[in-house]
Order: sequence, then C-alpha cells, then structure tokens
Amino acid sequence: MSATKWVIDPSHSEIGFKVKHMMFTNVSGSFQKFDAYIETNGDDFENAKIEFTGEVDSITTGNADRDAHLLSADFFDAAKFPKLTFSATSFTKEDEGEYTLKGDLTLHGVTKPVKLDVEFGGLAKDPWGNTKTGFSITGKINRKDWGLNWNSALEAGGVLVGEEVKLAIELQFIKQ
Repeated sequence: MSATKWVIDPSHSEIGFKVKHMMFTNVSGSFQKFDAYIETNGDDFENAKIEFTGEVDSITTGNADRDAHLLSADFFDAAKFPKLTFSATSFTKEDEGEYTLKGDLTLHGVTKPVKLDVEFGGLAKDPWGNTKTGFSITGKINRKDWGLNWNSALEAGGVLVGEEVKLAIELQFIKQ
C-alpha cells in the first residue's frame, strides 16, 4: 500500500495551552502560525509519521505586555529560538479512537521526549469532496525541562507562574 499524505487545515486547527498564574487561576494561550503533516499507510494512522512546526512569535495570550514578555529572553527567547518542533517517534492505538503519541519536542533549543493522549475523530468528506480527519490532543509538560525558568516569588508564598503547562490541541488534516 502506498503512503498517504495529510496536510494541516489551519483554519480548523488550534494549538492551545494553559499555565497556572499566581497559584490559583489559569492563563490560556495559543500559537497562531503553525504547520503539520502526517504520512500514513493508507487511512490507518497507527505508526504514522507526524511532523509539526510552530512559529514562537505567533504566541498570543490576549495580553500584549504578557505576550512580549513571553517572547523575551526570560521565556521563549523568540529572536534566538524562533521555532518549536515536534517529530513523532510512535503513534500507537490504545483503544477504539484512542491513541498514544510519543515524540521529540524541541523548544527553546532543547529537545525532550513527550507523551500525548490523542482522540481520533474519524474520517469524513467535506462538501467539496475533500477527505478530512481530526484529532484532539492533550498532555502536560514541565516548562523548566526546556529551560523556561523565569518566575517571581509571591509575597504570600508560592510563585507567579506555574511549571506545568497543559496542552489542548485540535488538529484537522486534509488527505492529499
């Protein structure tokens, strides 16, 4: 069976995250510019080749001052490290519609393995005859593992920014 290529549908995809702020609320953000593709054996996604690239300077949290701080050397250092990448090492079916995605995430010049949970949304044709597929991806990473160490102590104890980053990703692909 020949390889099938799938390209991202960016208008129906989002790369989101949440981080604790002041130990009691979450701040949400997303990356607005990204690209991804999948290569499969037919329409079977198990063991698919998956690649992702995101533009760090496209981060948005809804607050311009916070976004500027995130792009600075205190956090992402976007001038020095303009891209984040993910390359899958395995995509394993766990149950009907449920997969485990493992791969290497490169961020801030550091590459570390990550494990993500994936919900497969199925296959369908859109009104224009394109075959599409969708995935909901969740996971957690510790930002300090990638050298994103900045923080500020709070007067009452604790820190301003949590270490755990919760990922919430929705991806839709178009079969080529």
